[in-house]
Amino acid sequence: MENKKIVVDVDHVKIRFNLSSQKIDNLKEYFAKLVKGELMFQEFIALQDVTFRVHKGEAWGLIGANGAGKSTLLKVISGILKPYSGRIAVHGSISPLIELGAGFDPECTARENIFLNGCVLGYSIKFMKEHFDEIVEFAEIEQFLDSPLKNFSSGMRARLGFAIATMVKPDILIVDEILAVGDYKFHQKCEKRMQELLANGTTLLYVSHNINEVRRLCDHAVWLDKGAMRMVGDVQEVCDAYMEEMKK
Repeated sequence: MENKKIVVDVDHVKIRFNLSSQKIDNLKEYFAKLVKGELMFQEFIALQDVTFRVHKGEAWGLIGANGAGKSTLLKVISGILKPYSGRIAVHGSISPLIELGAGFDPECTARENIFLNGCVLGYSIKFMKEHFDEIVEFAEIEQFLDSPLKNFSSGMRARLGFAIATMVKPDILIVDEILAVGDYKFHQKCEKRMQELLANGTTLLYVSHNINEVRRLCDHAVWLDKGAMRMVGDVQEVCDAYMEEMKK
């Protein structure tokens, strides 16, 4: 284990948000209060002193109740959010599947969105043209290529996003619950592709409320509870402890 390259290093990370404690109906009122120093905020700690290291080729599950900070942690690792304190170091390319519809334009067709999302992920037009048929076949959207994405179901959007993000082998694949909206057959298809990526050295960070799924896919787990780490380590041990707590 010690010889494996560290690809994600989360070191005493804290995320703090300011929540407005008063209702402000318009920008004029907001700026008036800002100038007068009358804006009132309540501090909310989304993550507190989170520390763990992920080595190349490992699969980590992030578990915990709603609001535990799982998605926030993935956004920090992806670079969407910056830590209030602590440090994040990521080594390698990331394919993030964090929010359904991220990187898509609902007014554009599926065909247009394939190229749009590919550009967001840093792929060239030439590269996207070479892999276009592969993406369409995996997402199973052949009949809907020229339909606006706003007419797609959440499951169809998830299929398209997953197909684009995994058409090449990323160093780090981040998946946050979006596969939960897909049907069982496609879910199995996605799980098979994730297993193939893991076998070829991709590192996986995976959020799911399906603990059996986390046990199957992952070898390590982090249990978050109200932004704090309750437990980190072997996936079976962490999931067992989490399930015991849920039964109480």
